[in-house]
Amino acid sequence: MGRRISLEEGLGILEEGIVKAKMILDGYPTNALFTAAEYMKYYDCVYFMCIQYHPSNYSAHLYQRFERALKESISSKVLPSLQDKNDAFLLIELTNMWAKYKVMAKCLGGFFLYLDRHEKIDASLNDASVRCFRDLVFNVHYHKFHDAAILLINQDRSKNSIDRGLLNNAMTFFVEIGGGKNTNYYDNLEKAILADAANYYSRLASEWLACNSSVDYIKKAEWCLDNELQRVSQYLHQTTVKKLLQVVQWHLMDQTASQLIEKRKLENVDATTYQELLSGCANMNLGDETSASPSQQCPMSQ
Repeated sequence: MGRRISLEEGLGILEEGIVKAKMILDGYPTNALFTAAEYMKYYDCVYFMCIQYHPSNYSAHLYQRFERALKESISSKVLPSLQDKNDAFLLIELTNMWAKYKVMAKCLGGFFLYLDRHEKIDASLNDASVRCFRDLVFNVHYHKFHDAAILLINQDRSKNSIDRGLLNNAMTFFVEIGGGKNTNYYDNLEKAILADAANYYSRLASEWLACNSSVDYIKKAEWCLDNELQRVSQYLHQTTVKKLLQVVQWHLMDQTASQLIEKRKLENVDATTYQELLSGCANMNLGDETSASPSQQCPMSQ
């Protein structure tokens, strides 16, 4: 294909590949849609259209067609699949479509790969594919995705059966949608997770202080810390796990320290027993490689 290719002819050839690539969003595997010869045909088409001299160099037109193919697939397949879905069903469909979309975008990117060598394109093909999904899907439905993730975490904390693998996939999505450069999308979700946990454990601390002895309170707090660690380690990033456990520690132990001290004195709890309970709590690994000292974690040994 060393001859000159007109814009109309080239786009016609590529349209065949684009139509097939979109079928990946319907669940078709890539190897069932394309042969190696077809891949080369589409790649060669783009290559020769890019190296032709002006005014027959069509790099800009090809980049626009690549972006338009992504947007068309999102409008025709992704957005309709998310419509009227909420909570876990929304996250299931989102992570499923995101996985398929990445495969489709990689396939299309293989056809248009030579564009990544062109100095005048706005962004790499990979960055463009992430940006399109972020602008047309994530930014539009951000609050629904955010609320669904928080709801599942709360259901898990309340001992309701959930798919923790789904939550792990959702957290990965929040990271990937930033294109590996912008972590604000996950950071914003992390802040919401920590704020929600703070509200939950603050209420729990008040209830336990009113209904439990100081010894029972500390036992429950230690169980909560251990349970939270075991659960969230399966789907949150390690840095978030550490921050979350510090929030739990603060609201259950540190912030209630003076009230528990007064309770212990009124109950005449044996000092040795009480100190052993505090030490057990203080020696817990709160998501870090090393635990803090007892005085740093449980300031209630007075």
